[in-house]
Amino acid sequence: MKHIHAGKVRDLYDDDGDILLVASDRISVYDVTLPTPIPDKGALLTQLSRWWFERFADLVPNHVLSATDVPEEFAGRALRCRPLTMVKVECIARGYLSGSGLKEYRERGTVSGVALPDGLVEGSKLPEPIFTPTTKADTGHDEAITFDDVVAQEGGETAERLRALTLELYRAGAEHAAERGIIVADTKVEFGWDSDGVLTLGDEVLTSDSSRFWPADEWQPGQPQHAFDKQFVRDWATSTGWDKTPPGPEVPADIVAATRARYAEAYERITGETWQTAG
Repeated sequence: MKHIHAGKVRDLYDDDGDILLVASDRISVYDVTLPTPIPDKGALLTQLSRWWFERFADLVPNHVLSATDVPEEFAGRALRCRPLTMVKVECIARGYLSGSGLKEYRERGTVSGVALPDGLVEGSKLPEPIFTPTTKADTGHDEAITFDDVVAQEGGETAERLRALTLELYRAGAEHAAERGIIVADTKVEFGWDSDGVLTLGDEVLTSDSSRFWPADEWQPGQPQHAFDKQFVRDWATSTGWDKTPPGPEVPADIVAATRARYAEAYERITGETWQTAG
């Protein structure tokens, strides 16, 4: 088994041609990994992704080979996957106005070049979900791009397929989550090409790291929303006066506990399963 990549949260290993995707308990905000881990976070992300991959299997092929055939040291927080040649686009679907999309809307009335109606505020529900891709930077920040940029980079047919699949996954996930009292404000998915040239869903899907989850009964446009995701840690880190450059601040115990609880609650609400502490 060969370690081939260390990301902000995940580590990748080559195991006889398969990829082991291992989620750590690290947490990153503003592209900086904070020094304090969140207990169970890696397992929570992995098991929620596994649940969604199984649910979406009829919508799009995915890279998962097994959630159990992994080394014991990684049990619960690793997936054995087919290797993919990843598309260099972060595919984002938004159903609500928040984050970087809100900033662009306030400046130009658009998100990733998609014109939106006047009068929207933070947390507003959009008339319909939109595709708002970004670059996939190896280092530094991802940058917003337009659908036309994706066409220029990947070709029209692939761009159309990426947009359609991203929105289909978002709508299906948001519909299920809504039944469990959770708003999926937005989500990021990634795709790659398998060895047969099939466009395949990879990385993670609809987790608290890749999505904004809000409790539906507390949703109130015009203000920041209660978050079941790492926006809670982003907000805390910003409140410290940190300048968003390395090194990040140590996370106090109460914020660690509240973050773990929010990740676990999102898992339990979405899957209907009781979270069992890893290990």
